[in-house]
Amino acid sequence: MKNDVYVGLGSNLGDKIKYCNDAVEEISRYKGNVIGGRSSFYRTEPWGREDQDWFINCVVKLQTPLGVAALLDFLQNIEIINERIRGDKWFPRTIDLDILFFNNEVINRPEIHIPHPLIQERKFVLIPLNEICPQMVHPVLNQSVKELLEKTTDNKEVIKL
Repeated sequence: MKNDVYVGLGSNLGDKIKYCNDAVEEISRYKGNVIGGRSSFYRTEPWGREDQDWFINCVVKLQTPLGVAALLDFLQNIEIINERIRGDKWFPRTIDLDILFFNNEVINRPEIHIPHPLIQERKFVLIPLNEICPQMVHPVLNQSVKELLEKTTDNKEVIKL
């Protein structure tokens, strides 16, 4: 069985586009993973901690045989391979990989919350998601990605590259 997953990617250290491209390549190398869509890259203003460089962000649609726990481990391993150093919350990073949606499931565990709990507050997630799946319905908020984007109060700058 394949799971439909949306993964958010972000980088604000080093060669940001290369880190994002390398992460997508690593994701696609896993046997059974299929990248079913990919947004454009966006240059985005920092969110949560403003005293750092701007980000490059994108979103990929992934079909994977991995369950949510195995996928989380797999993505965190890709972060480690790409020299991600975990620091304080919203610390600068070479790559950040977040599971945004996993099928239509709602998962609340200490190590992971799906859908990602801040999707509706982040234009840097909503804009690339809207590019590839505007009609995707948030399983908790019962609103489409397009509706969430129209209603967000986030005023940070997001520039399509």
